[in-house]
Amino acid sequence: MFVRKGVPRVTEKFGWGPPMSERRNADISRLLLRRRGVGMLSTAMADGGAPYGSLVTYACDHQGQPVFLFSGLSDHTQNIAADARVSLLVENAARNRNPQTGPRLTLMGTVRRDKKPETRARFLARHPDAALYADFGDFGFYRMTVERAHYVGGFARAVWFDARHVLTPKKTAAAMAEIEDGVIAHMNADHADAVQAYAESLLGRRPGKWRVSGSDADGLDLMADGRYARLEYDKPVTDSKTCRSALAALAARAKK
Repeated sequence: MFVRKGVPRVTEKFGWGPPMSERRNADISRLLLRRRGVGMLSTAMADGGAPYGSLVTYACDHQGQPVFLFSGLSDHTQNIAADARVSLLVENAARNRNPQTGPRLTLMGTVRRDKKPETRARFLARHPDAALYADFGDFGFYRMTVERAHYVGGFARAVWFDARHVLTPKKTAAAMAEIEDGVIAHMNADHADAVQAYAESLLGRRPGKWRVSGSDADGLDLMADGRYARLEYDKPVTDSKTCRSALAALAARAKK
């Protein structure tokens, strides 16, 4: 693990050991990243290297690596072509009375073009309006390879992580990617009432035609009339059996 001078070393096993009810900083970081979908991407200007920040939307692949849809005409895309190193800031602090008390996460790594169908599918499931321009000639999908992360949870709560402590393990990510389409189809076709209860009873969202639009090891993405909600599991799931158990438990909780 990368540890900045002056920041206490964190020695626990993260994310895939204790239940997520004991949410440690790495767990919170991963959930914040999956939940938000918008952040500030920082690149170095191609003509001189000055820092440049862009508001961008993103989705997460099954590991939790951010994926993007960029226009080749955008400055940040041209900057990436010259220097693939980037950082992505994601936060849930701006609406706080004192934003400095809220959580924020900075990811550091590289971004490169990605033509895999699953990258396109994950992004458009999270941002369906982008389908209007996704096939324009100057647009393309990109993936960030995260190398390390810096989480700040408020005053005196700053920790650096290597990527492996924040991301979902590759084996688990592959297993969840394989069953995602089945989970989505099953929940929307056979358990539509439970999906409504997740959104309205557990998450407090307004009534609507809620449906599952994405599934991963940490939870479900829900959509209704362009609105987004994130349902999180109490602890990560690793296969169809643990996923089914987690969804049943949440449905029972929603009925109480």
